[in-house]
Amino acid sequence: MTPQEPAVADDASVILRSRHEPEAFAALFTRHSATIQRYVTRRLGPVAADDVVADTFLLAFRQRDAYDPARANALPWLYGIATNLISRHRRDEIRLYRALARTGTDPVTAPFTDHVDNAVAASMAGRQLAAALARLPASHRDPLLLVAWGDLSYEETARALGVPKGTVRSRISRARARLRKMLGDIDPTMLEEKQ
Repeated sequence: MTPQEPAVADDASVILRSRHEPEAFAALFTRHSATIQRYVTRRLGPVAADDVVADTFLLAFRQRDAYDPARANALPWLYGIATNLISRHRRDEIRLYRALARTGTDPVTAPFTDHVDNAVAASMAGRQLAAALARLPASHRDPLLLVAWGDLSYEETARALGVPKGTVRSRISRARARLRKMLGDIDPTMLEEKQ
């Protein structure tokens, strides 16, 4: 590292550097792979997630020359690539939600937690939410989950999906309305366990 280089380069700087030093791209993987892994695992389960995450970073590496360096944070871009790859696994995603609806076992939290004290009501609500998510069209489920699970803003979600911000707003609004209708009195926002 030279004296002029910042101690921690933003994502755009890493990508720009990787255009001439391909090994520099590894910093992007190190920085964001766990976040993308959690998101994809929640969408598809652990079996397909490893392949989708690997493919996400492989495609990102191959497309790095087209990355807009004005965007310091590459996470929305990576989420967009992952979401497009997830679309190839729609049947797996729906099957996962149906299994979650039957069993109440979340593929992200199950392997990493020993919390036996989860409330029965929350477990049932999680099952109903999974069943409702399985019934949402992908065009509504993708932006909703990028915001809810990916923790992206509407603007970042719009960039990730390549659609206008207003489209994201309307799709999320429709998804929430459908979920409220399907879930009745259950508040899905109460299902997130704060750690």
